[in-house]
Amino acid sequence: MLIVAASLALATTAFAAPAAPAGALAASNPFAEPSTLPFQYPAFDKIKDNHFRPAYEAGMRAQLREIDAIANHAEAASFENTVVAMERSGQLLTRVATVFAALQGANTNPTLDAIDSAMSPKMAAHNDAIFLNAKLYQRVKALYDKRAELGLDAESAYLLERYHKDFVRAGAQLSTADKNKLKKFNGEIASLQTKFTQNLLGEINASALVVDTREELAGMSDAQISAAADAATKRKLKGKFLVALVNTSGQPPLAVLTNRAVRERLMAASLARGSHGGKFDNRQVVVKLARLRAERAALLGYPTYADYSLEDQTAKTTGVVNTLLAELAKPAVNNARKEADDIQKVIDAEKGGVKVGAADWAMYSDKVRAQRFNFDEKQLKPYFELDNVLVNGVFFAAGKLYGLTFKERKDLPVYNPDVRVFDVFDADGKQLAIFLADMYARSNKQGGAWMNAYVPQSGLLGTHPVIANHLNIPKPPAGEPTLLTVDEVKTAFHEFGHALHGMFSNVKYPRFSGTNVPSDFVEYPSQVNEMWMIDPEVLANYAKHYKTGEAMPKELLGKFIEAKKFNQGFLTTEYLAASLVDQRWHQLSAAQVPTDVLGFEAAALKDAGVDFGPVPPRYRTTYFSHSFSGGYSAGYYSYLWSEKLDADTVEWFKENGGLLRKNGDHFRNTLLSRGGTVDALDLFRHFRGRDPKIEPLLNRRGLTVN
Repeated sequence: MLIVAASLALATTAFAAPAAPAGALAASNPFAEPSTLPFQYPAFDKIKDNHFRPAYEAGMRAQLREIDAIANHAEAASFENTVVAMERSGQLLTRVATVFAALQGANTNPTLDAIDSAMSPKMAAHNDAIFLNAKLYQRVKALYDKRAELGLDAESAYLLERYHKDFVRAGAQLSTADKNKLKKFNGEIASLQTKFTQNLLGEINASALVVDTREELAGMSDAQISAAADAATKRKLKGKFLVALVNTSGQPPLAVLTNRAVRERLMAASLARGSHGGKFDNRQVVVKLARLRAERAALLGYPTYADYSLEDQTAKTTGVVNTLLAELAKPAVNNARKEADDIQKVIDAEKGGVKVGAADWAMYSDKVRAQRFNFDEKQLKPYFELDNVLVNGVFFAAGKLYGLTFKERKDLPVYNPDVRVFDVFDADGKQLAIFLADMYARSNKQGGAWMNAYVPQSGLLGTHPVIANHLNIPKPPAGEPTLLTVDEVKTAFHEFGHALHGMFSNVKYPRFSGTNVPSDFVEYPSQVNEMWMIDPEVLANYAKHYKTGEAMPKELLGKFIEAKKFNQGFLTTEYLAASLVDQRWHQLSAAQVPTDVLGFEAAALKDAGVDFGPVPPRYRTTYFSHSFSGGYSAGYYSYLWSEKLDADTVEWFKENGGLLRKNGDHFRNTLLSRGGTVDALDLFRHFRGRDPKIEPLLNRRGLTVN
C-alpha cells in the first residue's frame, strides 16, 4: 500500500519546500522554518505534539494570503505569476501536514488523534477556499484557453492542463449556492473519514483475541506465545494471552493454531470488526460516507462517486473496471472451489469431521502445499532474517539494477527507536535521497504497509527526496531474531518499489513528484520490484540461515518457486471480493445507499458470484480502510489493474536478461523518474513499446478463463 502525501495536505501543493514567511507562528516552533538537517529531514527530536495545531493554523493563513495575492495580481495571468506561483505556495502548511500525517499513521496517540479530528474539516475548507476561488480559477482558465499560444515545454503544458482539471473537478464551475453545498459535503466527508480510521484502530485493539491458557495457542512458537503473554500483561490481563489483529480478514496465527475453536474465535473477531455495536462500530459511518460521496458526485455532474473517481484514473470508466473484475471473478472462484475440495480431502483424511471454513483455510492449505510439493513455508523463515532481507536483499537488488548504495546513519533523530535511517547514493556517488525504514508493528501504528514522502523531489523548489517505508512485522522478544514470512519479504520488496519511485523522481514541478500519479498506476512500479525477491542472484545474497549463515538449499528454493502459483484461487477471490464491494458501494446514487451495511455487502458478493464462504473478502466493508478512509475509494481494483502492467513488465525484464543495469536504467529513465509529468499509460508505452497485455497476469496467477 502507498501513502503518497499527508492526508490533510492540499492535494496539488502539499510538498516540502524552501523557506517561506511563517506568519504569526512562533520562531520556536520547529515548523516555522525548513529543517536545517540534510535534505530538510524532519527534526523529530524537536517536534512536540503541541507544535502541530498552531503550525497548521499559521500555515493555512499564510497560504491563503499567497493565494489571494495570486488571484488579485495586478498583471494579466501568466504561467509564472499564476501556475508557478501556486506551485510555490503553502510551504509552511506542507511542512506540518507531511510530518503530521506520517506520525499520525505510524506513531499516533490520543493528542494526535484529536488534532486529526479537529483539522480534517478545517483542511477540507482550506482546500475549498483555494479551488473554489472564482478569481483564481478565471486566471487558470484564461491560460488554459490559450495554452497552445504560450510556448510551454511539455511538463509545463501538462501542469497547466492538470491544474485546470483539478479546479473543474473541485467544483470551480459551480454556482455560489452549489459551492456552499460542496463545502459542506467536503467538511463532513473529511470528518467521517477520520472517524472511520480512528474507529478501525480502536476496534483492532479492542477485538484482539484473549485466551486463558498457553495450551489454547498450541501451534504457535514459544516466542509468539511469549509475545502474546507480554501483550496481555501490558493490557493488565496478567496470566492471560493476547493475540493482536492485523488489518486484513485473514489473521497470520490461523495458519498454525491447532485448536479449531480458537481459530474460529479469531476469525469471527476479525470478520466482526466495526459491525457488532459499541463505540467503534463503523456501519453508520459507512452509510453516511457513501451517501455524502454520492451527493457530492451528483453536485459535480457525475452519476455516481465511482464515475467521478475513475474519470481521473487510467481506467477512466466504471464499465472498464466492472469488465475487468467480472472477467476474473468466475475463473478465480472456480479455482478457489477446487482448492477447497483439496483442503476437504485432507480434513477428511484426518477424520476432522468438519466442512472447510474460513478459519481452516490457512492451516489446511499449508498441509495441501506440503503434500503436493513436499514443502512447508515455515521451512523458509530461518532464511528470511529482517536485516538480511533489507540490506542483502532489497538494497542489493537496487544496487545491481540501478547502481545504488546505502549507508546507515545514527546521527539523525527518529520518532521511535526502531526506525532506521540510510543515506542513498546514486551510481555516480552523489547522494540521491534519505530513506527511513520503520519495520515493526506497534499498537499505535495503523495496519498494513505503506510508503510516504517527507520531502518529495522538485527541481523548481530545489528539494531532494526523504522517503519512508512502514511495515507491520511483529517484533520478537528481546534477543530473538526477526524472521519474516514469505508475505513479509514480499511486502518489503513491494514497498521499496514505491520508495524507488519517489527517490528516482526527476521532475521540475512538485505537482508531479515521484508517486503523484493515478492510484491505479501507482502500485505498478512497486509490484514490479517484487520480482527481485526470487531472482536467483538476489536470493543467494540474502536467503541465508540466521544461525549458520548457510544459503537456502537449492531443493527448498526450487519447491518454493514451484509452489508460487499455489492458492491463487483463494488469493484472487479474496481480493476480487473486496474490489467488488468497493465498487458496489461507490456505484450507487445517494438514494440507493442502503442502511443495512452487511446485508448490502452479502447481496453484492452474491450478485458478483464471489460469495464463497471459506474465502471472505480481504477486507469487509466496516474495516475497509482503503475504501472508506479516502485513499482508494472506488479504487481498490487498482492493485489488479497495476498487476496487469507489472506482469507484462516482468516478462520484458526476462526477455532482456533480467537483473542488469541497462534494464534498470531503461525502466528508471522512461518511467520511474518521470513521476506524473505524462499520461500514465503513455509512460508504460514509452517503457514497453506497446499497450499492456493481460495474458502474463493470467499465467502468473494460474488462472484459466474456461
